[in-house]
Amino acid sequence: MFEGELGIVIGRTCRAVAPAEAESFIFGYTCVNDITAADLIHKDASFAQWARAKSFDGFGPFGPTIATGIGWRDIVVRTVLNGSERQNYPISDMVFPPPRLVSLISQDMTLLPGDLICCGTSVGVGTMKGERDVVEVSIDGIGTLRTTLLQEGLRTRPDASAG
Repeated sequence: MFEGELGIVIGRTCRAVAPAEAESFIFGYTCVNDITAADLIHKDASFAQWARAKSFDGFGPFGPTIATGIGWRDIVVRTVLNGSERQNYPISDMVFPPPRLVSLISQDMTLLPGDLICCGTSVGVGTMKGERDVVEVSIDGIGTLRTTLLQEGLRTRPDASAG
């Protein structure tokens, strides 16, 4: 499964920051393809495998750059699977905007410079079923993250993570 997302890159150590202060801890933004091996999530009915399903080698590619000085309110995430647009949503519609996410997460853990927060996604996520699927996550002002996924049995493996 692919999920085009905005990634927040932390610039300074922060712990228990207020929402009004949180934006000053953000270094910049990047594109993320939050890949999930969806077939594993409910394989064991007694224990959902979210961490395992998102943690294979090569999963979670991000890039192609970290953009600084762009306003999150104007960001639109666009995800294309094999040339067909699947997602197109503004970050301003998020339930928790970037500064609020930084504030909430910093209540539970110390965020360090270089930490990456994946913001979650909107409608349009989907599965990759081809032998060689290409997913492009594009955000104006950041660029396009291009991931080619190769099928290996029931698993999906990223081949090239940025381009």
